[in-house]
Amino acid sequence: MDVERIGPPLRAGERETLRAFLDFHRATLAMKCAGLDDDELRRRSMPPSTLTLLGLLRHLAEVERTWFRRVIDGEDVPLIWSETGDFQEAYDPGGSTGAEAFEVWQREVEHSRRIEREAESLDVTGHNARWGEDVSLRLVMLHMMHEYARHNGHADFLREGVDGAVGV
Repeated sequence: MDVERIGPPLRAGERETLRAFLDFHRATLAMKCAGLDDDELRRRSMPPSTLTLLGLLRHLAEVERTWFRRVIDGEDVPLIWSETGDFQEAYDPGGSTGAEAFEVWQREVEHSRRIEREAESLDVTGHNARWGEDVSLRLVMLHMMHEYARHNGHADFLREGVDGAVGV
């Protein structure tokens, strides 16, 4: 997988800057997983943690779907990896291949990008049922950057444990 990561603009409007930073973080996750086979993507971090790069991919596909499709767009779509509504099931990489997880994640990212592009403004709101509150697209984009940045830190350590690769 060839991943292109473009740095965010140094001077741009709010929406363009948020979009670019989120895409930067998405590309970082893809780079951390690039070139690894299924066994490497399933390699766990140090015990007792069961965290894997494949689990992170699955989790972030779920997060993209939930925040953009379910919350902002109001789609009545189920979780991807859980029939019972348990968000934690996405972390278990046992049920999918790397290729499948990448495909699902990329599809959800494209849905998210479409929803963001088509939204009238960052002030568009959707309802987060778990919080019982309406939230703005602006909050969702910032939350997604936080989610990716946090998990990209995990991905740094996981990738280093697989093949010693650092940086990126």
